[in-house]
Amino acid sequence: MQFSDGGRGGSSRPLLNAAVGEIVSSGTRKNWKPTVLPTDPEATRQLQEWLASEESEVYDLDGMERDFRGADLSGGDFSNAWFTDAVLVGVRLVGASFYRSDLQSADLTGADLTGADLVGANLDGAVLRSARLDGTDMVRASLCDADASGASFRGTRFLGASLIDTDMRGADLTDAVLDENFFEIKVDDATVVRGLTGTVFGPLTVFGGEASRELADTELESWIGARGGQVRVIPPRRPPQ
Repeated sequence: MQFSDGGRGGSSRPLLNAAVGEIVSSGTRKNWKPTVLPTDPEATRQLQEWLASEESEVYDLDGMERDFRGADLSGGDFSNAWFTDAVLVGVRLVGASFYRSDLQSADLTGADLTGADLVGANLDGAVLRSARLDGTDMVRASLCDADASGASFRGTRFLGASLIDTDMRGADLTDAVLDENFFEIKVDDATVVRGLTGTVFGPLTVFGGEASRELADTELESWIGARGGQVRVIPPRRPPQ
C-alpha cells in the first residue's frame, strides 16, 4: 500500500534537531557527519560519496539493500532517501529525518529512532522489532504489514498514518496520539496502550495464545479504555456522491 503523502520531490522541510531543540534547515547535509560509519565498506562508500558530492543537497541518498549495521547516523537528514530492503539493525538514528523516505521492507530491528522525523515515510513491510521510536513524528506514514512487535512508540504522533496488518504485539504505545488512523493492528495483553488517545477506524485483532478475536466500535474503545487509553472509533469516510 502506498502512503497517502506520496510525492517525492525535493524537500524544503525544516529538520528538528532533537538534541538541542532547535530548528535547522534541511539543507545542512554538508555540515553533518556520521558519528560512526557503517561496518560494511560499500555502505560507507555510498554514504561518503553522497555527502561529498556538490549535489548532495539536491539528490537523494540511495541506500537500497545496503548494510548500515554498526553505524551511528543520529541527526542526519535523509529526506526522500531510498532505504528499501536496507539493513539498519541496531543502528542509532536519534533525531534523524526520514521525511518521505522509502524504508519499505527495511530491517530496523533494535534501531534507535528516538525523536526521528518519519513524516510521510513508507515503512510497509519493514521490521521494527524491539526498535525505539519514542517521540517520533509519523504523520501520514505507512506501516502496512510492518512487524513492530516489542517496539516502543511512547509519545509518538501517528496522525493520519496507515496501520494495516501492523504487528504491535508487546509494543508500548504509552501517550501516543492518533487522528483518523486506519488501526487494523495486531495486539496482545503485553501491548501497552496507557495514555493512548485519538480517533481511529478499526478494527484491531487481539491475540491470546492460539486464539484471536477482532474488536471494532465500542468493543475496541472499551478494550483500550480498560487499559488506560481513550480512543474513539469513527465510521469510515464515505466518498462524495
